[in-house]
Amino acid sequence: MSEQSPCFRKSGRLQERGRELIPGGSHTYAKGEDQYPILAPGFIERGLGCHVWDVDGNKYIEFGMGNRSVGLGHAYPTVLRAVETALSGGSNFTRPARIEVDCAETFLELIGAQMVKFCKDGSDATSGAVRLARAYTGRDLVACCADHPFFSTDDWFIGTTPMNAGIPEAVRNLTVSFRYNDIASVADLFNRYPGKVAALILEPSRGDDPADGFLHEVQNLCRENGALLILDEMITGFRWHAAGAQTLYGIEPDLSTFGKALGNGFSVSALAGKREYMRLGGLDHTDRPRVFLLSTTHGAETHALAAAIATMRTYRDEPVIEHLHRQGTKLRDGIAEVARHHGVDRHFKVVGRPSCLAYTTLDPSGKPSQTYRSLFLQETIKRGVLMPSLVVSYTHDDAAVMKTIEAVDGALAVYARALESGPSHFLVGRPSQPVFRRFNNGDEQARMPVASANPLAASSATSRQSEAHRLVATS
Repeated sequence: MSEQSPCFRKSGRLQERGRELIPGGSHTYAKGEDQYPILAPGFIERGLGCHVWDVDGNKYIEFGMGNRSVGLGHAYPTVLRAVETALSGGSNFTRPARIEVDCAETFLELIGAQMVKFCKDGSDATSGAVRLARAYTGRDLVACCADHPFFSTDDWFIGTTPMNAGIPEAVRNLTVSFRYNDIASVADLFNRYPGKVAALILEPSRGDDPADGFLHEVQNLCRENGALLILDEMITGFRWHAAGAQTLYGIEPDLSTFGKALGNGFSVSALAGKREYMRLGGLDHTDRPRVFLLSTTHGAETHALAAAIATMRTYRDEPVIEHLHRQGTKLRDGIAEVARHHGVDRHFKVVGRPSCLAYTTLDPSGKPSQTYRSLFLQETIKRGVLMPSLVVSYTHDDAAVMKTIEAVDGALAVYARALESGPSHFLVGRPSQPVFRRFNNGDEQARMPVASANPLAASSATSRQSEAHRLVATS
């Protein structure tokens, strides 16, 4: 793929206007201009399949796929037809719509849970699960995995990150943490807080499979200590397995949350689980207090549920998961080969599961580097590829994969030269920044938050800062 010199004139004007009207210039921090180099498209005009066009008319093969929410491809025909049909009859009514039951049946049949409630985003779903667990157990503490970078925009989670301004210390101290694939850290947590932990929440995987029965051991400890196990399948759902990573790994959590690829880019998420817990948000029980569980005006818009049904049926009936794994494997192997060819395989690494890849950019000393990440992004964008991560979709065909490997080949040639003579000779403008940073300017390490009174919450913030530097905002 030949190097391009794209123009970003319209994007630049929109960014200036966006800064005046929108805090951060974007409604999603991971999409903000601080996440990309100066020479990057600022705004997307449209997408089709695995391609997007920016407002200046530049075309890219895209691998962010709406922060992993688009699993089938942009404007996927069967999903669009379902949405158009639903919209022609209205999108929101005074009473429930029939499609709410239809979508619940489709979801529960596929996933295997007993009850489900739909909402609009992952944060509401995970926070609903946390509230439900606290109500059921009568406990206050929640434990989240310190190695997983994001669970919710709500206080119970954001309080564990360096970006915790505005969150009372009393709230921050109600969330503690443990480490993935470290069962001793889970046992230690229960020993530190006996009878106080309502639930543990974690992703089933960030790429590597759970080692030595980790998920099942966590489940055993939760049962022994009266806590609920919540699996966050926002990313793993519809990428690891059509029925979720819980099916792949053979574990039945108490509660689980799904979103992102559930609606192929349309706004829909789900909180699902065992009837014993989910019923507390219902109208029939009399033995426990009622739980205000996921009641939103737009939570069950007909077109979003239609998109979810069409998406789930595609995953059920077509080899989507197999395609994601196959194309991701080709990408991983091809990029590894060109990295070795340029002698940068110690400094640029593709990581994760083939269906959900990311990459790490290391400086000459082997430390994670935002500067080198920005340089790599800049050079792949020049060559017609927009890849904050390496997330494939059902529409990433062999031609797209080959063109991407060619683009990475050219970008890593520049990367290799930068390792020798310094990135300042090649990177235009400032480097990108991690999302979870306490201040916009200055020495980040010197301005980290004061350690929490809760030592596990403090270690969670430190781990999450490290993870943010490694993955930036690819999740």
